[in-house]
Amino acid sequence: MKTLEKSVAEKLLKIKAIKLQPNNPFTWASGWKSPIYCDNRKTLSYPQIRSFIKIELARLVLEMYPDVEVIAGVATGAIAQGALIADALGLPFVYVRPTPKGHGLENMIEGDLRPKQKVVVVEDLISTGGSSLKACEAIRNDGSEVLGMLAIFTYGFPVAEQKFKQAKVKLTTLCSYDAVLAEALATNYISVDDIETLQEWRTNPSEWKTEL
Repeated sequence: MKTLEKSVAEKLLKIKAIKLQPNNPFTWASGWKSPIYCDNRKTLSYPQIRSFIKIELARLVLEMYPDVEVIAGVATGAIAQGALIADALGLPFVYVRPTPKGHGLENMIEGDLRPKQKVVVVEDLISTGGSSLKACEAIRNDGSEVLGMLAIFTYGFPVAEQKFKQAKVKLTTLCSYDAVLAEALATNYISVDDIETLQEWRTNPSEWKTEL
């Protein structure tokens, strides 16, 4: 029987939501060179995979946070995912902007979030954790309680793990970098020789340079 992580990794690789190119790295917006690129918004274009992810995340919410009152999505990547989960659970939904809106009410949290409500935050991807935890901070500053965060995928950077620990936010993900590498290796997407390069990158992504 397939584990959940393996199943999600298989699906993300199949639709190219995750791409691995250790010998032809991508350049992230941060300027980092990376052998992997993840765009989980692609899952929204595949109804079966979209439903699968929605159901699994909703199941985790019910199992881990039965007293949840509101689902919050982190803009922009997790707005759709969060709304799908909130709809499946019959719960209110809000989303959190990276910065306050520049006009009107200048909201950072969009939707009706009341003080002391219990919130589960949904994210599509965890990299360094900065923007994800900023959303949690905004919710806490607004007077509500963050029960935890759920995400589709995490790179598993040590710096992110440390940040979540310091912020006292419990993070649970459907899939991980290690699971993707294992599935990619099992399906001959990558070779054994690629593994060392891919692991080296995660250890120090900001300084990583491929040898071409």
